[in-house]
Amino acid sequence: MADTCKSPPDARGVAILLWSADPSAPHRLATPFFCAAAAAAMDAPVEIYFTAASVQLLRPGVAASLRASDHPKTILDTLREAVEHGAVLYACRDALVAQRMDADHLIPECSRFGGAVQFMSRAMDANWSVLVF
Repeated sequence: MADTCKSPPDARGVAILLWSADPSAPHRLATPFFCAAAAAAMDAPVEIYFTAASVQLLRPGVAASLRASDHPKTILDTLREAVEHGAVLYACRDALVAQRMDADHLIPECSRFGGAVQFMSRAMDANWSVLVF
């Protein structure tokens, strides 16, 4: 039986854009981080871009207070698992401004900033796969 749990040989990374996955719909929040953790666990570089209202998840206390349905882990738990496997989090500065958030006061797991230009550079790179949630 073939091993189907390896990254395709030509894929180098996975860029994930969180757009409609935000605190107003907690049932949509675990899947992006599960996918990120899975890809990172398979040694693929993973970048998660928080845009629009999803940047609220980077505010201390928000992700820790949310659960996806009856899942026992908080959204912060699933986010941290993705980071522990190697995913890198990027906050969109424009989205932070729109959400009236201070870029200096985000959860410690997010220390990088990137928006449309950075995400689109990944989307246009044939060696990167893109997921949008």
